[in-house]
Amino acid sequence: MTSRRNFPLDLIVRGGSGAIALAALALPGVWLGSAHAQGAPEKGTIAFKYLHYEDSQPGLKRITVDSPSLYALVPLGARWSAEGSLVVDSLSGATPRWQSAVSSASVMGEKRKAGDIKVTRYFDRSTYSFGLAHSAEHDYKSNALSLHGSWSSADNNTTWNIGLSSSEDAIAPTNGGVNGVLKEKKRADEMLVGLTQAVSSNDLVQVNLTVSAGEGFYSDPYKLLDVRPRARKQAALLGRWNHHLEGDGSTLRSSYRFYRDSFGIRAHTAQVEWARPLGERWVATPLLRYYSQGPARFYVEPQFDSAGQVVIPTVAPDVLNSGDQRLSAFGAITLGLKADYKISDDWSVDAKLEAYQQRAGWRLGGQGTKGLDPFRATFVQLGARYRF
Repeated sequence: MTSRRNFPLDLIVRGGSGAIALAALALPGVWLGSAHAQGAPEKGTIAFKYLHYEDSQPGLKRITVDSPSLYALVPLGARWSAEGSLVVDSLSGATPRWQSAVSSASVMGEKRKAGDIKVTRYFDRSTYSFGLAHSAEHDYKSNALSLHGSWSSADNNTTWNIGLSSSEDAIAPTNGGVNGVLKEKKRADEMLVGLTQAVSSNDLVQVNLTVSAGEGFYSDPYKLLDVRPRARKQAALLGRWNHHLEGDGSTLRSSYRFYRDSFGIRAHTAQVEWARPLGERWVATPLLRYYSQGPARFYVEPQFDSAGQVVIPTVAPDVLNSGDQRLSAFGAITLGLKADYKISDDWSVDAKLEAYQQRAGWRLGGQGTKGLDPFRATFVQLGARYRF
């Protein structure tokens, strides 16, 4: 739930959760939780997570984010439950050198506070949820609501899902940003439909389709020459397959995601995880993810003079353009490892490390953006969970 405006685009849009026992609803600003058509949870859960994120380009340490979060799930009788989360993000750093009005020597800092709550009603073969979320920074506020329903077959081998969400954002850049933007708004509506099917005792398959449409301010007020369309349509098709290996008790989780939007971006994400028990208490999960995207149609490649210095391009006012590297053409690889330790039936702790790197030359099926600096990011996450 860390401030999404500062993460690479593929880390923003890939979404998804680890387990796919039932189709989960990935909606803006709402804690991602699984439905339970079999009935309300018998026990409550309290979970704490601490995320540390850093990214860099050659010779420049950019963004650092520290993000503690708290999650709670409480059963309310046999047919109801409530869950929610709180998070505080602390961000500092500088944006990329060749596309921002902020120089590489400049330092910025901000904090974001966010929270959400969801109430779920359980029936014998269906669930219905309603959620609210709020996020606030000094220059950005967001509110969201969501509705979600799931229905299971008589044998519980098939689950259908549908979710709706709506979010409204208010943008008020500090000192008007670099273009004198005082106040702006953005609204987006999203729908998810999904199917989860148990195809055998060891195999689970899921397909989700997410579509969204938004209107309002999509430009970055802190970047020079950043003018984006005031409407955006997005669609993503996600397929997952979980295969359980009876021999060693491990589970292979794989997924593929295709994404496209009206900005012109086309993206592919392929991921594989292997959850491997090590004894009775440990589970190790290595991860490999590959991502590739094409550029937004209005992305402007960096230009350089004979000395290799960046030259700010000449663009007429109000002409669509952006130098945000998240809208460029590139490929990216993520390597990760998660370790879970079960202290007791009710207590568990976990730690996760992911190393991310993107380069123009790693784009699938063609050359990426010329002159794009390599980009690296590291995620470190620590967590603890208690069931009561």
